[in-house]
Amino acid sequence: MNLNYSYDKNVEVLNGVTFNVKAGTYVSVIGHNGSGKSTLAKLIAGILDVGKGSVIKVFGKPLSSYDDERPDIGIVFQNPDNQFIGATVRDDIAFGLENKRVAHAEMDDIINEYAAKVKMSEFLDKEPSNLSGGQKQRVAIAGVLAMKPRILLLDEATAMLDPRGKREIKEIVTELRKEVPDLTIISITHDLEETLHSDEIIVMNEGKIVLQGTPEDIYKNHETLTSIRLDLPFIFRIKLELEKQGIKVKSKDLESLAEELWP
Repeated sequence: MNLNYSYDKNVEVLNGVTFNVKAGTYVSVIGHNGSGKSTLAKLIAGILDVGKGSVIKVFGKPLSSYDDERPDIGIVFQNPDNQFIGATVRDDIAFGLENKRVAHAEMDDIINEYAAKVKMSEFLDKEPSNLSGGQKQRVAIAGVLAMKPRILLLDEATAMLDPRGKREIKEIVTELRKEVPDLTIISITHDLEETLHSDEIIVMNEGKIVLQGTPEDIYKNHETLTSIRLDLPFIFRIKLELEKQGIKVKSKDLESLAEELWP
């Protein structure tokens, strides 16, 4: 992927953004508002035209224009209400399948399969007004997965959810990684705690990639993150304070940290 993008001639939103994502990995993209991460998501999804001189390749195939069909990419946006199309959960999951003219007998099996994957089987005949924000996002994920994409793009998918809804989506993503190991997940997010579960983090600032690596590698660069007004996840803030006291720990979560400090 090699991207440059401007909304007008004077302001470059993306400037020489180049990176590769291995199939089956979970990548988080973080950065402050205006860093270019949402524009990046729209270009990958085909909502914005890539334009001349920029290249996006998905599994070796160049995607040159927003007119290109992108069956390998499914996207979940941040507002759950804007994505619910059907009158019921069942209808909503069926929407994309109907557009692909999937036979109804086969469609029912697919709907049941993906409703189960996101733990929404008992809500199939419920209307959206009876669902929480987290449940609506789970339905959105089911509808996307039913189309069998190879890439799941989450564009601030937990931003408008309460803590319970955020936890539900994180749990679903964790389960998906076990059940569909070949699925590539790219999450555009402000939630630094969420990034701890990813294989790799891409940090953006002013339209450029400033850091890329594992969560452990990224959050060791706390001075760089501070310089672009990004904080550290809670566990890394604790580890940093312990290191200042001469105490080095290896734990990656609070539970294992407690066991390491008080065996």
